[in-house]
Amino acid sequence: MKVLVIGADGQLGTDLQKHIKKDDLIPLTISDVDVTNKDNVISVIKKHEPDVVINTSAYHRVDDCEDNDQIAFAVNAIGVKNLCLACKENDSILVHISTDYVFVGGKGKPYLETDCPAPGTVYGISKLAGEYYVKYMLEKYFIVRTCGLYGVAGCMGKGGTNFVENMLKRAKENKVIRVVKDEIVGPTYTFDLAKKISQLIQTQYYGLYHVTNAGQCSWYDFAKKIFELTGTNVQLEAATSAEFKSKAKRPAYSVLAHQKLKDIGMDDMRTWDKALAAYLNEKKRLTPNPSP
Repeated sequence: MKVLVIGADGQLGTDLQKHIKKDDLIPLTISDVDVTNKDNVISVIKKHEPDVVINTSAYHRVDDCEDNDQIAFAVNAIGVKNLCLACKENDSILVHISTDYVFVGGKGKPYLETDCPAPGTVYGISKLAGEYYVKYMLEKYFIVRTCGLYGVAGCMGKGGTNFVENMLKRAKENKVIRVVKDEIVGPTYTFDLAKKISQLIQTQYYGLYHVTNAGQCSWYDFAKKIFELTGTNVQLEAATSAEFKSKAKRPAYSVLAHQKLKDIGMDDMRTWDKALAAYLNEKKRLTPNPSP
């Protein structure tokens, strides 16, 4: 099975390469394919003739999307449409990565795949538009919604960092760190997400999936666990989202339930705290006997 990964040098793309056989892998970066260029996309897919295309590309700087809506839609919606055209022509399966931001966050309990999306940001709207293109144009696809990604390669769109690394960096620079406690998420280690995607593409259970690490926490609780597991001594204070001015309003609650994975007997995602410990261990930052 030939698997083409778009965004292979990103944090999810990097971890996908750990789970896909090297002989099967076609890793591409932005210099190899521009998803916003239809002719380029069709040409690249035709050249490689992959069985599966995994699209990790996205314009995901949430606040910037509010000002640059044309760029957001060019990448997150029209770029996906271009991939759909190319995959349909080549009879390739498309795996498209989406987001918890397709929900506004008012439900208060984990969102099911069957819940009606209602995004509250330009980013969320553009990502939902991409989902609709996939559903409208293809029969063989996996749409994978996820949340709060972090991986060893770091997020290219955020300067090669992620929330975990940002917290540890801030701990070295500040005596006091304030983190929001009124936004509840399901933070996800890209290694675990990549592993589940690699398993899904071996099946024909096409459709929409929620894939995150199990459980939920606030960003404050996530930061607290980071400092506990690394033995970092810092003064951490709880804050509210209202204290941080941002152009895009983050969902107050965007935990994703794994009902579709349960339905096919594949819901074995480890909990977010165990995944965090595994990440920190890989980065060689895990304290041997972290405090409880």
